[in-house]
Amino acid sequence: MKPTVLAFFDKATNTISYLVSDPAAGVAVVIDPVLDYDAAAVRTSTGSADAILAAATEQGWRIERVLETHAHADHLSAAHYIRERTGARIGVGRRITEVQKTFADLFETDDLTPDGAVFDDLFDDGDRFAVAGLEVEVIHTPGHTPACVSYRIGDAVFVGDTLFMPDYGTARTDFPGGDAATLYRSIQRLLALPAETRMFVGHDYLPETGRKDFAWETTVGEERRANIHIGGGVSEADFVARRTARDASLDVPRLILPSLQVNIRAGDLPPPEPSGKRFLKFPVNAL
Repeated sequence: MKPTVLAFFDKATNTISYLVSDPAAGVAVVIDPVLDYDAAAVRTSTGSADAILAAATEQGWRIERVLETHAHADHLSAAHYIRERTGARIGVGRRITEVQKTFADLFETDDLTPDGAVFDDLFDDGDRFAVAGLEVEVIHTPGHTPACVSYRIGDAVFVGDTLFMPDYGTARTDFPGGDAATLYRSIQRLLALPAETRMFVGHDYLPETGRKDFAWETTVGEERRANIHIGGGVSEADFVARRTARDASLDVPRLILPSLQVNIRAGDLPPPEPSGKRFLKFPVNAL
Protein backbone atom coordinates (compact mmCIF):
# COMPACT_ATOMS: atom_id res chain seq x y z
CA MET A 1 0.00 0.00 0.00
CA LYS A 2 0.97 3.65 -0.33
CA PRO A 3 0.54 5.38 3.04
CA THR A 4 -0.13 9.09 3.28
CA VAL A 5 2.91 10.87 4.71
CA LEU A 6 2.88 14.35 6.21
CA ALA A 7 6.29 15.82 7.11
CA PHE A 8 7.09 18.41 9.78
CA PHE A 9 10.46 20.16 9.51
CA ASP A 10 11.97 21.62 12.68
CA LYS A 11 14.41 24.28 11.54
CA ALA A 12 15.99 24.66 14.99
CA THR A 13 17.34 21.08 14.89
CA ASN A 14 17.03 20.23 11.18
CA THR A 15 14.81 17.31 12.19
CA ILE A 16 11.91 15.93 10.18
CA SER A 17 9.05 14.25 12.02
CA TYR A 18 6.40 12.27 10.18
CA LEU A 19 2.71 11.58 10.51
CA VAL A 20 2.00 8.41 8.54
CA SER A 21 -1.55 7.29 7.94
CA ASP A 22 -3.92 4.87 6.35
CA PRO A 23 -6.63 7.48 5.66
CA ALA A 24 -9.27 4.85 4.93
CA ALA A 25 -8.95 3.53 8.48
CA GLY A 26 -8.46 6.91 10.09
CA VAL A 27 -5.37 5.89 12.08
CA ALA A 28 -1.79 7.13 12.04
CA VAL A 29 1.66 6.71 13.51
CA VAL A 30 4.10 9.46 14.43
CA ILE A 31 7.80 8.98 13.73
CA ASP A 32 10.53 10.92 15.59
CA PRO A 33 8.52 13.81 17.10
CA VAL A 34 10.39 16.86 18.46
CA LEU A 35 10.01 18.47 21.87
CA ASP A 36 11.07 22.10 21.49
CA TYR A 37 13.91 23.17 23.78
CA ASP A 38 15.29 26.63 24.42
CA ALA A 39 18.82 25.94 25.66
CA ALA A 40 19.44 29.48 26.90
CA ALA A 41 16.28 29.53 29.02
CA VAL A 42 16.39 25.79 29.81
CA ARG A 43 12.73 25.64 28.85
CA THR A 44 10.72 23.08 26.89
CA SER A 45 7.62 23.76 24.81
CA THR A 46 5.35 21.67 22.61
CA GLY A 47 4.70 23.74 19.50
CA SER A 48 6.24 21.20 17.12
CA ALA A 49 4.37 18.26 18.65
CA ASP A 50 1.15 20.25 18.82
CA ALA A 51 1.39 20.89 15.08
CA ILE A 52 1.44 17.12 14.50
CA LEU A 53 -1.51 16.59 16.83
CA ALA A 54 -3.45 19.38 15.13
CA ALA A 55 -2.80 17.91 11.70
CA ALA A 56 -4.04 14.50 12.85
CA THR A 57 -7.17 16.08 14.29
CA GLU A 58 -7.80 18.06 11.12
CA GLN A 59 -7.51 14.91 9.02
CA GLY A 60 -9.65 12.88 11.41
CA TRP A 61 -6.82 10.48 12.18
CA ARG A 62 -6.30 8.73 15.52
CA ILE A 63 -2.64 8.39 16.53
CA GLU A 64 -1.97 4.86 17.78
CA ARG A 65 1.83 4.62 17.77
CA VAL A 66 4.90 6.78 18.26
CA LEU A 67 7.92 5.19 16.60
CA GLU A 68 11.46 6.27 17.46
CA THR A 69 14.23 5.40 15.02
CA HIS A 70 16.83 5.76 17.83
CA ALA A 71 17.76 7.80 20.89
CA HIS A 72 18.50 11.12 19.23
CA ALA A 73 21.49 13.23 20.27
CA ASP A 74 20.43 16.44 18.54
CA HIS A 75 16.86 17.03 19.70
CA LEU A 76 14.57 16.12 22.56
CA SER A 77 11.79 13.65 21.80
CA ALA A 78 8.12 14.52 22.24
CA ALA A 79 7.13 10.85 22.39
CA HIS A 80 6.09 11.02 26.05
CA TYR A 81 4.00 14.14 25.46
CA ILE A 82 2.17 12.57 22.53
CA ARG A 83 1.55 9.40 24.55
CA GLU A 84 0.03 11.51 27.32
CA ARG A 85 -2.20 13.33 24.84
CA THR A 86 -3.32 10.37 22.74
CA GLY A 87 -2.60 7.10 24.58
CA ALA A 88 -0.31 6.02 21.73
CA ARG A 89 2.28 3.32 22.40
CA ILE A 90 5.96 4.28 22.12
CA GLY A 91 8.24 1.86 20.30
CA VAL A 92 12.01 1.75 19.69
CA GLY A 93 14.69 -0.79 18.82
CA ARG A 94 15.39 -3.33 21.54
CA ARG A 95 19.05 -2.38 21.81
CA ILE A 96 17.99 0.94 23.34
CA THR A 97 18.96 -0.81 26.58
CA GLU A 98 22.64 -0.46 25.61
CA VAL A 99 22.20 3.26 25.01
CA GLN A 100 20.32 3.62 28.29
CA LYS A 101 23.13 1.88 30.16
CA THR A 102 25.82 4.08 28.63
CA PHE A 103 24.08 7.36 29.36
CA ALA A 104 22.50 6.36 32.67
CA ASP A 105 26.07 5.82 33.83
CA LEU A 106 27.22 9.15 32.38
CA PHE A 107 24.44 11.09 34.09
CA GLU A 108 24.53 8.93 37.24
CA THR A 109 20.76 8.49 37.17
CA ASP A 110 19.06 6.66 40.00
CA ASP A 111 15.54 6.58 38.56
CA LEU A 112 16.15 4.68 35.33
CA THR A 113 16.66 0.95 35.01
CA PRO A 114 18.33 0.28 31.63
CA ASP A 115 15.85 -2.37 30.57
CA GLY A 116 13.75 -0.38 28.08
CA ALA A 117 10.71 -0.49 30.35
CA VAL A 118 9.95 3.23 29.90
CA PHE A 119 9.04 2.36 26.30
CA ASP A 120 5.93 0.35 25.50
CA ASP A 121 7.45 -1.77 22.74
CA LEU A 122 10.99 -2.93 22.05
CA PHE A 123 11.44 -4.08 18.47
CA ASP A 124 13.68 -6.76 17.01
CA ASP A 125 14.84 -6.99 13.43
CA GLY A 126 12.08 -8.38 11.23
CA ASP A 127 9.25 -7.62 13.63
CA ARG A 128 5.97 -6.77 11.94
CA PHE A 129 2.85 -5.23 13.38
CA ALA A 130 -0.31 -3.72 12.00
CA VAL A 131 -1.82 -0.31 12.67
CA ALA A 132 -5.23 -0.72 11.04
CA GLY A 133 -4.44 -0.95 7.32
CA LEU A 134 -0.74 -0.19 7.78
CA GLU A 135 1.74 -3.02 8.11
CA VAL A 136 4.98 -1.88 9.69
CA GLU A 137 8.19 -3.88 9.24
CA VAL A 138 11.14 -3.17 11.54
CA ILE A 139 14.61 -3.24 9.99
CA HIS A 140 17.51 -3.10 12.43
CA THR A 141 19.98 -0.61 10.95
CA PRO A 142 22.75 -0.08 13.54
CA GLY A 143 25.95 1.85 12.96
CA HIS A 144 24.98 5.38 13.95
CA THR A 145 23.88 3.91 17.29
CA PRO A 146 23.41 0.24 18.23
CA ALA A 147 19.66 0.73 18.65
CA CYS A 148 18.88 2.33 15.28
CA VAL A 149 15.94 0.88 13.37
CA SER A 150 14.19 1.82 10.15
CA TYR A 151 10.47 1.37 9.59
CA ARG A 152 9.14 0.07 6.28
CA ILE A 153 5.48 0.96 5.82
CA GLY A 154 4.00 0.00 2.48
CA ASP A 155 6.03 1.60 -0.31
CA ALA A 156 7.89 3.89 2.14
CA VAL A 157 10.83 3.44 4.49
CA PHE A 158 11.73 5.82 7.33
CA VAL A 159 15.45 5.60 7.98
CA GLY A 160 16.13 8.09 10.78
CA ASP A 161 19.78 9.18 10.63
CA THR A 162 21.10 6.13 8.76
CA LEU A 163 20.95 7.85 5.37
CA PHE A 164 20.42 11.48 4.41
CA MET A 165 19.53 13.05 1.09
CA PRO A 166 21.90 11.85 -1.65
CA ASP A 167 23.84 15.12 -1.72
CA TYR A 168 24.49 15.02 2.05
CA GLY A 169 25.43 11.39 2.62
CA THR A 170 25.19 9.21 5.69
CA ALA A 171 25.10 9.21 9.50
CA ARG A 172 28.08 9.84 11.74
CA THR A 173 29.38 6.78 13.57
CA ASP A 174 31.43 8.22 16.43
CA PHE A 175 28.79 7.99 19.17
CA PRO A 176 29.05 5.23 21.81
CA GLY A 177 28.27 1.92 20.11
CA GLY A 178 28.57 3.44 16.65
CA ASP A 179 30.63 1.75 13.96
CA ALA A 180 31.27 2.67 10.33
CA ALA A 181 31.51 -0.90 9.02
CA THR A 182 28.24 -1.77 10.75
CA LEU A 183 26.60 1.29 9.22
CA TYR A 184 27.81 0.25 5.77
CA ARG A 185 26.15 -3.15 6.13
CA SER A 186 22.93 -1.59 7.43
CA ILE A 187 22.82 0.74 4.45
CA GLN A 188 23.26 -2.20 2.07
CA ARG A 189 20.09 -3.72 3.53
CA LEU A 190 18.17 -0.54 2.82
CA LEU A 191 19.60 -0.21 -0.68
CA ALA A 192 18.43 -3.78 -1.39
CA LEU A 193 14.80 -2.66 -1.15
CA PRO A 194 12.96 -2.05 -4.44
CA ALA A 195 14.38 0.98 -6.26
CA GLU A 196 11.02 2.77 -6.29
CA THR A 197 10.67 2.60 -2.50
CA ARG A 198 10.11 6.08 -1.11
CA MET A 199 12.76 6.93 1.48
CA PHE A 200 12.17 9.51 4.22
CA VAL A 201 15.21 10.78 6.14
CA GLY A 202 15.38 12.04 9.72
CA HIS A 203 17.36 15.23 9.12
CA ASP A 204 18.34 17.51 6.29
CA TYR A 205 21.25 19.90 6.16
CA LEU A 206 21.90 21.96 3.07
CA PRO A 207 25.08 20.94 1.23
CA GLU A 208 27.77 23.57 0.73
CA THR A 209 26.90 23.84 -2.95
CA GLY A 210 23.79 22.98 -4.91
CA ARG A 211 20.22 23.12 -3.68
CA LYS A 212 18.88 25.94 -1.54
CA ASP A 213 15.75 24.28 -0.13
CA PHE A 214 15.45 21.62 2.54
CA ALA A 215 14.27 18.17 1.43
CA TRP A 216 13.53 14.86 3.09
CA GLU A 217 12.06 12.48 0.52
CA THR A 218 14.14 10.50 -1.93
CA THR A 219 14.06 6.92 -3.27
CA VAL A 220 16.15 3.82 -2.77
CA GLY A 221 17.15 3.97 -6.43
CA GLU A 222 18.35 7.55 -6.15
CA GLU A 223 20.37 6.73 -3.03
CA ARG A 224 21.99 3.78 -4.80
CA ARG A 225 22.95 5.98 -7.72
CA ALA A 226 23.89 9.30 -6.20
CA ASN A 227 24.55 9.21 -2.44
CA ILE A 228 27.87 11.00 -2.06
CA HIS A 229 29.16 8.58 0.59
CA ILE A 230 27.77 5.24 -0.55
CA GLY A 231 26.31 5.53 -4.05
CA GLY A 232 27.68 3.85 -7.16
CA GLY A 233 29.05 0.78 -5.41
CA VAL A 234 31.54 2.20 -2.90
CA SER A 235 33.41 -0.60 -1.11
CA GLU A 236 33.13 -1.15 2.61
CA ALA A 237 36.80 -0.29 3.14
CA ASP A 238 36.51 2.99 1.25
CA PHE A 239 33.32 3.91 3.06
CA VAL A 240 34.84 3.21 6.47
CA ALA A 241 37.91 5.30 5.66
CA ARG A 242 35.85 8.26 4.41
CA ARG A 243 33.28 8.04 7.20
CA THR A 244 35.92 7.82 9.91
CA ALA A 245 37.83 10.81 8.53
CA ARG A 246 34.66 12.89 8.32
CA ASP A 247 33.56 11.95 11.84
CA ALA A 248 36.89 13.18 13.21
CA SER A 249 36.08 16.67 11.89
CA LEU A 250 32.58 16.95 13.37
CA ASP A 251 31.61 18.91 16.45
CA VAL A 252 29.66 17.36 19.32
CA PRO A 253 25.91 17.99 18.76
CA ARG A 254 24.82 21.16 20.56
CA LEU A 255 21.95 19.48 22.40
CA ILE A 256 23.52 16.09 23.08
CA LEU A 257 23.41 16.37 26.89
CA PRO A 258 19.80 17.48 27.36
CA SER A 259 18.62 15.29 24.47
CA LEU A 260 19.98 12.00 25.70
CA GLN A 261 18.82 12.53 29.29
CA VAL A 262 15.29 12.92 27.97
CA ASN A 263 15.38 10.43 25.12
CA ILE A 264 16.59 7.45 27.13
CA ARG A 265 13.45 8.10 29.22
CA ALA A 266 11.20 7.88 26.11
CA GLY A 267 10.85 11.66 25.98
CA ASP A 268 10.12 12.23 29.65
CA LEU A 269 12.08 14.67 31.78
CA PRO A 270 14.05 13.45 34.80
CA PRO A 271 11.78 13.02 37.82
CA PRO A 272 11.13 16.04 40.06
CA GLU A 273 13.13 16.69 43.17
CA PRO A 274 11.27 17.11 46.49
CA SER A 275 10.86 20.80 45.64
CA GLY A 276 8.92 19.85 42.51
CA LYS A 277 11.66 21.16 40.20
CA ARG A 278 13.17 19.00 37.49
CA PHE A 279 16.87 19.19 36.69
CA LEU A 280 19.02 18.27 33.73
CA LYS A 281 22.64 17.32 34.45
CA PHE A 282 25.62 18.63 32.54
CA PRO A 283 28.68 16.57 33.46
CA VAL A 284 31.75 18.73 32.91
CA ASN A 285 34.57 17.47 30.65
CA ALA A 286 32.85 14.09 30.42
CA LEU A 287 32.37 13.79 26.65
